[in-house]
Amino acid sequence: MGLFILRRVGVMILTALCLTFLVFFLTNLYPNLEKLAKTQGNFRMSDEAVASFLEKRGYLQPVPVKYGEWLGVVPSYRHTHDDGKVTGRCIMPGQDAADAPSFCGILQGYWGYSTVFKDEVGSLVATRLGLTGKLMFWVMVLMVPSALLIGVLAGMREGTKTDRTLSTASIITTATPEYVSGVIFIAVFASSAVGLKWFKGTATSAMESANFENFFLPVLTISLYGMGYIARMTRASMTEVMTAQYIRTARLKGVSFPNIVMKHALRNALIAPFTVIMLQFPWLLNGVVIVETLFNYKGFGWLLVQAAGNNDIELLLGVSVVSVVVVLVTQLLSDIGYVFLNPRIRIS
Repeated sequence: MGLFILRRVGVMILTALCLTFLVFFLTNLYPNLEKLAKTQGNFRMSDEAVASFLEKRGYLQPVPVKYGEWLGVVPSYRHTHDDGKVTGRCIMPGQDAADAPSFCGILQGYWGYSTVFKDEVGSLVATRLGLTGKLMFWVMVLMVPSALLIGVLAGMREGTKTDRTLSTASIITTATPEYVSGVIFIAVFASSAVGLKWFKGTATSAMESANFENFFLPVLTISLYGMGYIARMTRASMTEVMTAQYIRTARLKGVSFPNIVMKHALRNALIAPFTVIMLQFPWLLNGVVIVETLFNYKGFGWLLVQAAGNNDIELLLGVSVVSVVVVLVTQLLSDIGYVFLNPRIRIS
């Protein structure tokens, strides 16, 4: 198991480097850099002024060199102005160039500076990620137990009215996008025009103090979309397990049906849904963009939209790093958990 984890960690690091380099290359294409220069300077800047702006800030260096600077394995670019002032990535405003470090990248804990929010990217990402983490936690609390319960109940009674009803409901929730269900929930339960203004708070206020009134609708909107998929997977796995030979043997031996389900079928039925549940974490992290924008909840998804819409390259790179790491780590945990849940798997 230890060797398996080490190999997977090595592959994970290599994959992270490849993916981040791809994102870095795409965000540092010249049209994006030209837009950044005109946003920071003047939209009527000439091509010569744009080139001068980018050269002074090191944007015109080769992409591998800039990527190395961003990682923190290559010394940061510095530019000496006509008045003798030295500027660079590692030189903070008001800091003397002699006191600034030569390396300042991801490995040193410096993620860059946001040109839109005028703050360090690491601080912005940590704050918004914490808000989305709170949202994700309550989504998982509502979504996972509900989906497993629906899937197990449907799988236990395959072909019955209960199975058909629960399966149909699961398909409907999965087939309804968040932007549709979210708008419906807002119109029906939070709008005074309909008359059912049950939820008076807004998701924006939930950033400071979350309660049932201002936080339940976004949680429910996200939960319903993922709930149906997990329930369908659980139902299919439970149906397969309930027809297995050892279940038939337990029935012939006179074991009660609840004991068969709880002691024999449930653990084996949860092997496949476990992988699906682990995949919900990266989906939630990046899939909350619509819901956070719809409910004006300024979390990680909202930050991603702001970074992309305003061409904030450093912030967009920081958000991408977090997304890549979350996906790779959850994949690793999923593989490890799958081995523990299914002892029949052997790792050579």
